[in-house]
Amino acid sequence: MILKTYLTWISIFDGVPPWGPLLRELPFIWVLFCLIEMFSSKRKIGIYVAVNLTVTAIFFAAIMYHKYYGVIVTFHALQQVNQVTAVKNSVFSLLAPYYLLIFLDIIVLSFWLFRKKRAEKLRAFFNLKKLNKGFIAVVFAASLALCLFNVWPNRASMNEIKQAEQMGILNYETYAIVSSTKQEDLVDKNQITQAKIDKLKASTPAIDVKYAGAGQGKNLIIIQMESFQNFLINLKIDGQEITPVMNSLAKDNLYFKHFYQMVGQGNTSDAEFVVNTSFYIPYNEAATQNYPDKDLPSLPKLMKSAGYDTATFHTNVVDFWNRGALYEALGFDRYYDQEFFGDEDTVFFGPSDEVLYKKTAEELNKMQDTGTPFYSHVISMTAHHPFTLPHEKDLIEMPERYQDNMVGDYIRAQNYADHALGEFIQDLKDRGIWDNSVVIIYGDHLGLPMYSLDKHGLELMKEIYGRDYGYIDMINIPLIVSIPGAEPAELDHVGGQVDILPTVANILGLSLDQHLHFGQDILNHAYNLLPQRYYLPSGSFLNNKALFMPGIWYEDGTQYPFTEEAVSQALTTENEYNKALELLRMSDSYVQQLPDRVKEEDITE
Repeated sequence: MILKTYLTWISIFDGVPPWGPLLRELPFIWVLFCLIEMFSSKRKIGIYVAVNLTVTAIFFAAIMYHKYYGVIVTFHALQQVNQVTAVKNSVFSLLAPYYLLIFLDIIVLSFWLFRKKRAEKLRAFFNLKKLNKGFIAVVFAASLALCLFNVWPNRASMNEIKQAEQMGILNYETYAIVSSTKQEDLVDKNQITQAKIDKLKASTPAIDVKYAGAGQGKNLIIIQMESFQNFLINLKIDGQEITPVMNSLAKDNLYFKHFYQMVGQGNTSDAEFVVNTSFYIPYNEAATQNYPDKDLPSLPKLMKSAGYDTATFHTNVVDFWNRGALYEALGFDRYYDQEFFGDEDTVFFGPSDEVLYKKTAEELNKMQDTGTPFYSHVISMTAHHPFTLPHEKDLIEMPERYQDNMVGDYIRAQNYADHALGEFIQDLKDRGIWDNSVVIIYGDHLGLPMYSLDKHGLELMKEIYGRDYGYIDMINIPLIVSIPGAEPAELDHVGGQVDILPTVANILGLSLDQHLHFGQDILNHAYNLLPQRYYLPSGSFLNNKALFMPGIWYEDGTQYPFTEEAVSQALTTENEYNKALELLRMSDSYVQQLPDRVKEEDITE
């Protein structure tokens, strides 16, 4: 158990203190062992093995979850279990061989127990001497006291990584279960107003509103690019342009280079939720698992009220991440999933982006022929983690140093995704759809988590950036806005996915008077306050100068400036920190208090 503890801590935490794992984890393990000795007289070996396996599974899950998400797993992630088989390639790609050492004792012990004579010897050893119950009680009391001592002073910490490190992972998991039973202190829905949200965000109406109604009456096409990070824009590897289509789009349209993901456990589906609602993701679960039964105010409903036809396109099965319920809650007129796209040219778990775009363009053409304007949300997927795109789809030859590693595979996949996007855009132009549409293109979430990269991968990212790969780089995604007739511009305004809905509303001339939103029109606001969740610790936020990440609290937090010149400056404030937390609390409270939606089956009944 001691060895498992150290392996887990070294894999997750930075600068592990020599006695830290022993003081934080061992007391909890002793509590378990004492309970076994106190209450089990039969099948003791089996119970010890079961406890060993359970603790080992928790440690292993913590390692693997942190490897991708950068946070400590809790019991809430059990809701993801049915998704794991669909993304098993992604999971296995993160598995370092030495992680499996955590199961070594279980394998050896199982082999031993299957040999009858050795199993009898082991049972005899366990029953050889009964431990003094008084001694066990003392060890139990002392261990329990140490557990409480580890938990109690750290229960208010905002940073889950720091909290787990100070409590111990096993104590943290137990505390997460216990604390989840407490009734959440919700803000009264009637007290949540747009004026209060705008005040917290320091968002004031612009005197001269830019692009107001610039796309009124036009179609709206929103394209969500799988795992597309901003560093790909204008990137060249040994003279090879990686994303020429996105580069051209960024040059010829409105391009936001300080735009950031706002997703959580649900990744792509969370991006769909945030973009279409302008609410934040829930604290511990994917939006599709938490909010699909609510009557959600949404962009599709807003567009329908303005006379638009609405549809969403995704080549995966609609049941993945409970998207069917999400799309119904958002109010899309219809969705197109794998049943529509078929099994042609399947990559990972759905048809390729080329198939997605070809069939989507054909369907959009039919929608345009009706004479009714439409809103379509198109979700690309081929450049999905672990980015092992079939080599027959390679369009560039990567240098040797980029071959057979995650960074190189990621760049190959995004080069393909960029090419497929270019074909889609050309198809839309040929059909006369592009010039009659406002088009929004953004990345759904990061593709290269810092914690997933090995030493070589981090070196390649340093080569790309000219400096160490950081948290801001990791969550930075591009946003490109194409408005017919608008002059191109590269904008420094800071924004996040929550801002897309109000920005679109301004461009299309739609009123948001009846739609509470936590984003803002980033075409007309330079300052922004963006709370972050999940990939970064709770309490993290971005403003227009830096990213802030808390320690135990605000005072011991760290700020990461957008520019090196600002390293020594105070760029964030505790007031912003408190406002960011309040914004998250208000969003959670508002959505949880929305009325349940009336489902079609309920109407039928």
